[in-house]
Amino acid sequence: MHVALAINGKDVTSCHSSSRVVTTHTHFDTTSHFSYLYSYVFEMCGIFAYCSFLQEKDRKTICEILVNGLSRQEYRGYDSAGIGIDGDKKGEAFFFKEVGKVAGLRKLIAESNVDTSKTFLSQVSIAHTRWATHGPPSVVNCHPLKSDPKADFMVVHNGIVTNAAALRLLLQKRGFKFESETDTEAVAILTKYIYDSQPDKRPSFTELVKTVLKELEGSFAFVFKSSHYPNEVVTARRGSPLLIGVKTEKKLKVDFVDVEFASPEGENKSMDALAPTSPGGLLVPPSGPNLLRTQSRAFMSEDGMPQPIEFFVASDAAAIIEHTKRVLYLEDDDIAHIAEGELHIHRLRRTDGPQVASQRTIETLEIELAEIMKGKFDHFMQKEIYEQPESAVNTMRGRVNFDQNVITLGGLRAYLPIIRRGRRIVFCACGTSYHSAIATRAIFEELTEIPVTVELASDFLDRKTPIFRDDVCVFVSQSGETADSILAMRYCLERGALCVGVVNTVGSTISRETHCGVHINAGPEIGVASTKAYTSQYIALLMVALQLSEDRISMMERRKQIIEGLHALPSQIKKVLDGDRSLQELATGVLANQRSLLIMGRGYQYATCLEGALKIKEISYMHSEGILAGELKHGPLALIDENMPVIIIMTQDSLYPKVQSAFSQITARKAQPIVVCCEDDQGIPSGCKTIRVPKTVDCLQGLLNIIPLQLLSYHLAVRNGFDVDFPRNL
Repeated sequence: MHVALAINGKDVTSCHSSSRVVTTHTHFDTTSHFSYLYSYVFEMCGIFAYCSFLQEKDRKTICEILVNGLSRQEYRGYDSAGIGIDGDKKGEAFFFKEVGKVAGLRKLIAESNVDTSKTFLSQVSIAHTRWATHGPPSVVNCHPLKSDPKADFMVVHNGIVTNAAALRLLLQKRGFKFESETDTEAVAILTKYIYDSQPDKRPSFTELVKTVLKELEGSFAFVFKSSHYPNEVVTARRGSPLLIGVKTEKKLKVDFVDVEFASPEGENKSMDALAPTSPGGLLVPPSGPNLLRTQSRAFMSEDGMPQPIEFFVASDAAAIIEHTKRVLYLEDDDIAHIAEGELHIHRLRRTDGPQVASQRTIETLEIELAEIMKGKFDHFMQKEIYEQPESAVNTMRGRVNFDQNVITLGGLRAYLPIIRRGRRIVFCACGTSYHSAIATRAIFEELTEIPVTVELASDFLDRKTPIFRDDVCVFVSQSGETADSILAMRYCLERGALCVGVVNTVGSTISRETHCGVHINAGPEIGVASTKAYTSQYIALLMVALQLSEDRISMMERRKQIIEGLHALPSQIKKVLDGDRSLQELATGVLANQRSLLIMGRGYQYATCLEGALKIKEISYMHSEGILAGELKHGPLALIDENMPVIIIMTQDSLYPKVQSAFSQITARKAQPIVVCCEDDQGIPSGCKTIRVPKTVDCLQGLLNIIPLQLLSYHLAVRNGFDVDFPRNL
């Protein structure tokens, strides 16, 4: 099939022309052909699709599964929600869309007059929560988006199509009418245009979607449904996460799916001979046995007979876990096709770039449904803050031998000699992950005596930072899908550096494409505030530094001191949480109605100031700024007066006298600071408002000091009536 499109006066072809899909390790600064990579955005939209085969389901049950799938992803932040299901007649589709929460969508469905008792032996339904990027929140802009009034094609989408405006202009010139302001509608209409343009040669659903994807630029995860291909669904990802859950009554015959690769002649063939992207990368799931392609293509059958099966497509494992723990993660440029109870994974033809894994392994999710529910807590964020004693233990479990003071990170073991020989360590991250790298930079330099730099991923790319083959580049990301960090990682891989991933999400892009790494094992991140991600990343990075220094006799006593501090850490975190009531009083008293807040400290506590200020501004919308106390005289001191609220972190370490000097400077200017100090510190002037925390090793103190600031941000937001779990623009 060949379709020619003219965009901005330039002839653009697909299928028989060069592919627009970007290879894994592309030079990002070479040609404009790849310029759209810089538009990668990790969106907070939620995707969910439900496909059942030989499973009799009534419409009420199907709608309930869809709505529950969306509600499990509510923490992601969104402004509207919708579902698309099969109608009463062949080729008919019903849509339910609502601005606001999933609860409103649930009510809309319940009040509708559709026949909820109608049953389907096989069906495909799709659902979506939207976070507005193109057009304001409205029913019209809500997904699923359809290609025409009859809904020949419908699409849900996470991400941004950066050439949507050009596609829209082209399609409008061809006579197509748009209802919404979204970039997604352009994709739905483009699909119909390509399908209608070849009436005598109907492509398969997969071929059609491939043709569409070759015309798209940007970041996305898609699910396509069509009346022309009943009971079939096609999903694809580039830059946004997508996974597929599989549920059967009987055990699966094999635990993998072969990738089917398009040859130059257009024939599909298996890629069994190809190696994984990251050979030796210990974060890569193990490949399954090399069975014949025909076996894996029919891996859902038992003794050649079709069996009932359900598939769940989602952007987050939280939406799938109540149905099945058996999932496979799609990789960038994967196209998955589900039909007749079988799952096939295709890829667009590659002409260059690295080889990709020949199989997608079906993995077992370790999380439980209870872990992603609020339970006794009022908000997900509050639950995550209170889970930190357990998440700290989980990060250390099986890795720290407290009897022998030994750290074992299996994912790094084979690469320790290379890391120790590195000329420098470059941390690259964004937001909270960036702060965890700053928090551990000093202990890395102390224990390894290797120079360490910490880079913001977006700035790292903007500067085209020089990277060398003997650099060790560490990419820290809770999700493992942070767009800027992924691009920076590929930039470093291209330049031959050893790349290490520190992530929470198994199967994520960073975990697959780095050479080695560490999973932080913090459990599911069910709130957007990343509270336990910070503390678990902090601990994981600290363990990396400890393992790197295990061959240094001069550091034995220091390592022992830190490991003993790690042993006491969970109980100390619980002790800080016990002081929540006084923090709530601070938020509703001293800090109530304030418009700005300064948080200052130095040394290890500078990262605490930055992270605390970030939490306060992103959750409570109060202006807050983290300040290095040593820089007070170089400008920030001008802000200090009796009306400026200040939190100063003055816990006891080697820099305690210097922070006391900063305390004197601000109190001389009539500031009335809140002092974060050690619980037994008698040197704090009487009359000062204090937040008392247990004392621990200097490099661990920030783990205890950050928790009161997390709680303050939570209480400030609740006090001001903000929705903590759905902060704006996050």
